[in-house]
Amino acid sequence: MSQPPPKDMAIQPGEDPGPWLVAATRIGFLAMLIVLWWIASVNVARNIIPSPWATLQAAGGLLQEGRLQTAFVDSLSVYLSGYGLAILCAIPLGVAMGAFNLLGRTLEIYVYALSATPRVAFIPLIIVLLGLGSEAKVFIVFLGAVMPILINTYAGVRQSDPELVEMARSVGAGRLRIFTRIVLPGAVPYVIVGLRLGATIGLINTVVAELYTAVRGLGGLLAIYGNTFRMAEYFVIVLSLAAIGVVVTEGLRFVELRLARWRR
Repeated sequence: MSQPPPKDMAIQPGEDPGPWLVAATRIGFLAMLIVLWWIASVNVARNIIPSPWATLQAAGGLLQEGRLQTAFVDSLSVYLSGYGLAILCAIPLGVAMGAFNLLGRTLEIYVYALSATPRVAFIPLIIVLLGLGSEAKVFIVFLGAVMPILINTYAGVRQSDPELVEMARSVGAGRLRIFTRIVLPGAVPYVIVGLRLGATIGLINTVVAELYTAVRGLGGLLAIYGNTFRMAEYFVIVLSLAAIGVVVTEGLRFVELRLARWRR
């Protein structure tokens, strides 16, 4: 029969690396990716995978022409509008569903059903109702981002620590105080996860919306350069979308760190 390891030999979680070490490893990993990209461009036909230098030259050309800036602003305005509306609708509704059990049990089956339905299935109906303008694009982004935020907020409120709630009740805390001091802070990690998932799906839906509606923004350039096999410019657009995703994710990480102080 095996014996448990001594306490001094037990596996301990690693220490949190410092920010400079994280930055250095990220830069090193990026350099490795660029090298692998260059190797792939050398060994594969250049009209399929452009070299990093050719992609950089294409980015310079797009910036000089003003196409990249215009498309970037168009896509970012659609993305942030839809994502912002999703946050404004999903978080209050998720909190309400978690706070009022009857409301949550009533709506959750419809929320889960809508979440499981592919958003692309709604695009023809959205175009018929809202046309091909920015309203349709914003609504498509909203439809993709709202569900993960709503579901995670609802789950976070429902998963409040019952021992803490009972302890607060035993010292005479009211329902409002328990909700604001225990339930909502405990739901913050769930909400942040929902915001990250919503940000990712919202960005994907931004490109989808620009492909299905009026061909504008980064999604429109993606379609144009992909159809004409201008792969250097195509890679520039893909990297621009990835940059948006990184900025939004890091922004949410910063918000999470700030909210961690409130939870304490």
